[in-house]
Amino acid sequence: MTTLLWGGNAAFGKMAVGHVSPMVLTLSRWILALAIISAIAGPQLRRDWPLIRRNLHILLGLGAVGYTAFNGFLYSALQYTTGVNGAIEQGGIPVLIFVLNFVLFRVPVTAVQIAGFAISFFGVVLTASHGDLATLAQLNLNYGDALLLVAVLAYALYTVGLRWKPAIHWKSMMAAASLGAAIAAVPPLLYEIAQAKAIWPDHIGIGVILYTAIFPSLVSQILYIKGVEGIGANRAGLFINLVPVFGTGLSVLLNGERLEPFHFLALVLVIGGIAISEWGKPRPVETIQ
Repeated sequence: MTTLLWGGNAAFGKMAVGHVSPMVLTLSRWILALAIISAIAGPQLRRDWPLIRRNLHILLGLGAVGYTAFNGFLYSALQYTTGVNGAIEQGGIPVLIFVLNFVLFRVPVTAVQIAGFAISFFGVVLTASHGDLATLAQLNLNYGDALLLVAVLAYALYTVGLRWKPAIHWKSMMAAASLGAAIAAVPPLLYEIAQAKAIWPDHIGIGVILYTAIFPSLVSQILYIKGVEGIGANRAGLFINLVPVFGTGLSVLLNGERLEPFHFLALVLVIGGIAISEWGKPRPVETIQ
């Protein structure tokens, strides 16, 4: 469910081009998400306030890096780079999560997990290349690709950083992280305005803001937090390879693109790779606690 809604974030982010600028979109979605979660999180926030206060810097930082930095760089990248490049580079998030967890915390990785990741990542590449791997030789990296690589790094750091999340209710977590995201989005929005690049939303832009605020911002992040709690960052990160697959499917539904045979093969590879990696996970199951 997390990656399905994130696939929608990528599709709607591309739809936003020309209708709302990256930082207007980023700040707007997190202000709206903050308002929604705050309206329903009163009891949890009061109960968790002592822990929130002691860990406020961590919670605000997670929101700033995982929510604002990732989405701000993602939406900015989509102004310059292709969907093919974007899908491939987002597939690098699980790689970075594996590497960061091993380098920083010596989280074990089995050979079967690595094999499962490789199979799953090949499914991502197959999706991104539209079934023609020869197109990969023609890819050119540009400014947008550089921005997207920073976005990938930001979300990998966020995922690994969830190990320091205090033991608070998910509503409290989302409220604090959304506040951090909203605060962090203000300076780049001011810069966007100063550069005369701000685009205030039209009716399509408003629709994109509403979707991203409710589904990728709240529902997906809540599910992702619970997922990382349950199976650990390495295993949860591997599921991110489903984002381009779901993004392709949503493009078919939303934009009338054709569903090709390679889409089905890619889906089998991605899900199969995840299943193999799950089967080969280290024992005992590693957690983020």
